[in-house]
Amino acid sequence: MKSLEQYTTELRSFISGLQVASTNPENWPKLTIITPSYNQADFLERTILSVLNQNYPNLEYIIIDGGSTDHSVEVIKKYEKHLAYWVSEKDRGQVHAINKGLERATGKYIGFQNSDDVYFPGTFQRFGEAARQADSDIIYGDLFMISTTDEVIEILKTTSYSFTAQVLEGMQIHNQTLFFKNTLVKEFGKFDESYHFAFDYEFITRYTASPKTSVRKVEGLGGALRIHADAKSSNIAPLGKKEHAKIKELYISMIGSPSLNKLKYLWCRFRKIAYFIFKFDFKYISYRLSK
Repeated sequence: MKSLEQYTTELRSFISGLQVASTNPENWPKLTIITPSYNQADFLERTILSVLNQNYPNLEYIIIDGGSTDHSVEVIKKYEKHLAYWVSEKDRGQVHAINKGLERATGKYIGFQNSDDVYFPGTFQRFGEAARQADSDIIYGDLFMISTTDEVIEILKTTSYSFTAQVLEGMQIHNQTLFFKNTLVKEFGKFDESYHFAFDYEFITRYTASPKTSVRKVEGLGGALRIHADAKSSNIAPLGKKEHAKIKELYISMIGSPSLNKLKYLWCRFRKIAYFIFKFDFKYISYRLSK
């Protein structure tokens, strides 16, 4: 595992300017990326660069802006020739914006990246290779946390997916690293706008409640969650807890007898430790113990 300083240097170089090169889309599954945006001009350009600089051969990039009053539109127009579609108009918020993007998405797989977050170098390449190796419905990777100056401040590695852990512990997959099949949207519906914070937790739980949905973890950092004072996650944590509790209540009957939930919760905790031991990832175990 690289040091946080090495990751920081790599990320800052990656989003320092446009580095688009010509690519051949043959044999790469089409990928749609949606960015919902509203008054995040200070970070939006770095989000856009983190998508375009992946140089993914078969990319459809959609930006749905909610009628920003800062210079977001100016930033979007700077890169509009690389976009499949963009709009700036009043909407009902983040979830509605993503759903508007889903209605236009034509990719086999879809991902969404918020306008203050970024993808890490090589993410789309790893996704494409994984998608060609196995036709999984959901593919995801690891997450890192960054500051307003793109400093990598923390690494959060994930384990293989468990629906039981998803219900008992909460979100097992971070949207910053997530790619899911367009067919899942058609089968199980778009994102639920009644949730303002936990909509990603809700739709992942809803999609994976079906035993038909296959989920695959790809090793490697996929995306970054930016920590800053105006971030949505920094401001509505109490609401998020209520929404998570509501979703848990909806699905907890699907994981078996309630009398065993305490044991299952302990199993979830042990499973995380065992995962990294079996991967021989002792550097990450040491890193987490030092936090």
